[in-house]
Amino acid sequence: QVQLVQSGGGLVQAGGSLRLSCAASGTTFSIYPVYWYRQAPGRQREFVAHITGYGSTNYADSVKGRFTISRDDAKNTVSLQMNTLKPEDTAIYYCHYRSDWGQGTQVTVSS
Repeated sequence: QVQLVQSGGGLVQAGGSLRLSCAASGTTFSIYPVYWYRQAPGRQREFVAHITGYGSTNYADSVKGRFTISRDDAKNTVSLQMNTLKPEDTAIYYCHYRSDWGQGTQVTVSS
């Protein structure tokens, strides 16, 4: 059974940093991309970033230059480093791999 277990997140002031992690069990992050999405209250889930099995990355314009996605194949983990956080980054963040989703992690940025 595939599980994506997320950790990190929490409450931070604007301008601060947080790091999210997504650890996989029952599967191995390989050639397929791993995604981060987020969903703010009253809004649709939106793409944040992804990283391919070859290490190529892509970011939403709203987070470009502030967020960094990375992968650690030895730990079967993908992380999202979030810097210079803004109140509009407040959302539940989800990792996504193939057909599976993490449980979601709340990120709250206070102004």
